[in-house]
Amino acid sequence: MKTFKMISFGLLTGDEAEYLPMLDGIIINQENSHRMWILEMFLDMEYKERFEKLKEEEAHIEAKVVISYPENEPAAFVLAVDTVHEIGDRVSVLLKGRLKRQRSEYAEQLLSELLDLGFEGQALLERFESDMRARPRLKKK
Repeated sequence: MKTFKMISFGLLTGDEAEYLPMLDGIIINQENSHRMWILEMFLDMEYKERFEKLKEEEAHIEAKVVISYPENEPAAFVLAVDTVHEIGDRVSVLLKGRLKRQRSEYAEQLLSELLDLGFEGQALLERFESDMRARPRLKKK
């Protein structure tokens, strides 16, 4: 197993990632045959009900997670809520899931989409670099 610091957690809804204000977070690569990961976040109590509902629904959620360093690209995960525990006036949320395989042609598809939107020159370069870090969902072709 390998353990890492979770820098940020973005819950995906449609094409948007809602980054939750974590107080602390850890992520564990179990390095097993199932390629499972465990994520634990420490959040304000206001998120308790939301994650309890996701657990009750046995929902599979998609998230973008930045691991170890803020400048790292977010990794995409498909997760399920395992446990939600109150700790004092905060909540600990334990999630389990798998790293989502990124399409190998992401950069090419992103560039094509930006060109279709009319980006060029320095604006194209800046938007491409920004979107490569943020990894927004691309339109399906």
